[in-house]
Amino acid sequence: MLSLFQRKRPPVAAAPSPPPATDLPKGLMRPGSAASLLATPRRQKLLEHIWQRTSLSRRQFATLYRAPLERYAELVQAFPASEAHHHAYPGGMLDHGLEIVAYSLKLRQSHLLPIGASPEDQAAQAEAWTAAVAYAALLHDIGKVAVDLHVELADGSTWHPWHGPLRQPYRFRYRDDREYRLHSAATGLLYRQLLDRDLLDWLSGYPSLWAPLLYVLAGQYEHAGVLGELVVQADRASVAQELGGDPARAMAAPKHSLQRKLVNGLRYLLKEELRLNQAEASDGWLTDDALWLVSKTVSDKLRAHLLSQGIDGIPANNTAVFNVLQDHGMLQPTPDGKAIWRATVTSSTGWSHSFTLLRLAPALIWESGERPAPFAGTVVIDTAPSDMEADAPRPLATADAKAASASKEALPWEEASGTASAPSSKPQAMPDAMEDMLTLVGMGDAPATPLDAEAASGEAPATRHEVPSRPPAAALPSSPMPIPVSSTAQPSGEHFMAWLKQGIASRRLIINDAKALVHTVSDTAYLVSPGVFQRYAQEHPQVSALAKQEGQSDWQWVQKRFEKLGLHKKQASGLNIWTCEVTGPRKSRRLHGYLLDDAHLIFLQTPPNNPYLKLSQEK
Repeated sequence: MLSLFQRKRPPVAAAPSPPPATDLPKGLMRPGSAASLLATPRRQKLLEHIWQRTSLSRRQFATLYRAPLERYAELVQAFPASEAHHHAYPGGMLDHGLEIVAYSLKLRQSHLLPIGASPEDQAAQAEAWTAAVAYAALLHDIGKVAVDLHVELADGSTWHPWHGPLRQPYRFRYRDDREYRLHSAATGLLYRQLLDRDLLDWLSGYPSLWAPLLYVLAGQYEHAGVLGELVVQADRASVAQELGGDPARAMAAPKHSLQRKLVNGLRYLLKEELRLNQAEASDGWLTDDALWLVSKTVSDKLRAHLLSQGIDGIPANNTAVFNVLQDHGMLQPTPDGKAIWRATVTSSTGWSHSFTLLRLAPALIWESGERPAPFAGTVVIDTAPSDMEADAPRPLATADAKAASASKEALPWEEASGTASAPSSKPQAMPDAMEDMLTLVGMGDAPATPLDAEAASGEAPATRHEVPSRPPAAALPSSPMPIPVSSTAQPSGEHFMAWLKQGIASRRLIINDAKALVHTVSDTAYLVSPGVFQRYAQEHPQVSALAKQEGQSDWQWVQKRFEKLGLHKKQASGLNIWTCEVTGPRKSRRLHGYLLDDAHLIFLQTPPNNPYLKLSQEK
């Protein structure tokens, strides 16, 4: 490895000096050098944190880390990391890249790698594994530059990242036909732009490291073991921090600004899922002065999307969602101050229907140049009063009220007036969470909080309960990356179990924690009822229609499908529900749920039993 540090490199020819910025035609951006792109105080602070995690001299750091980071900066320039989700501002991809490297190196410090090797081998391979973690993190989104963006140069030609860094003014746009996950497969096109021959020669000398790194470069995180898992966890932490969250909890249940969650969720849905301005049935209509969205459809899909992203603190009912949206000025209220409008939509083909709608300012979703063409029809507001329950916002439930209150902090991209607008650039004066971001704590360090779900079953009374925080994260086994579960699959008992296993493996569903819906009790899995079934139903709005056909509530429909699988233990009396005594530092409560016959149905490795839970009745 020392020879790698000592190897002399040929001098790099300086790029020609760019012409004065005043010569730039409107809409074009001047490419920056790595030094200028990395010169901001925040990025310098990130580089300093990355160096502190490596235990290398400055000269060694320049070879192993700074050089790839500078190549990355020159390649991604001012590109955003996404169009309407996280880091969706000029320079967002560079910020995200630096953040995820810093996060991944912090996470790497708590792992002895390769797993199972002797202490001597782990010490000998330590620096190679640290570098590989950083490279995998840096490269995880680089494929977006190749497949998500169309980049046009000042001379009218198209730039592709395999041409090398940008050397003349450019403009870019997102491709309308891009595929959401294609960028992972495109990493292989570009990793040689960042990692030179000497680095690859060095890493290839460690077989236990080389294989998972190649899987990461191919986008196959499910085969990359702990390396893939560290990258995914670091990515989740960076996204949570940028969206206003608490990075220390990002690997368990990030609690970032509820307002920001909702705004970005709406932007994502309007870009990827919702049908807009259809000639007949649609999810919404854009007029010259307003965006009209079907209230129940959009609220259900918004909740499902946010829950599927592992975001906690989402209101459990539509009325609470409407209230939060309205409280933060995201909805335009009716003349009498309500959230729900009733209007009749008529298309140019003559189709007409009455809807209950939410009214939003288009500027909340789109910048001026991105706004779609308006609806070729009319949206006429009905003046007759409505007796719908949703029309009268009610006070928020306690948990939702707390979340709403906590989310009233000013967003980084808000104007001083407090009016939300689409982000166009990252203000320099944004609150800097770097100190907190890079002092990540274990998942058990957060204070205990009450579980959201109440046990409501015909076999056991409903009670509120509090579960102390779980043991330190070191006591929990690591899990390889799961195979994604399709959110569009037909709900069923089998799909519920697959969703449960995937959620636990990805740590989107936490276990043995104060807010967990799954615990380890008596050496098997304990599913909190009805909370875990409610969570599944909220993430899969199509359950509602199926449950309604059978005259059941959403969660009861899921619960019955689960029971029919016969995967749970029954008490000697024949009851399905088991009661647990929950003993905490302040008080004791009772918890109700199901015990699985085999913990491996949802755990790849069964974690230790939660010491705070004990069955009050043994089989």
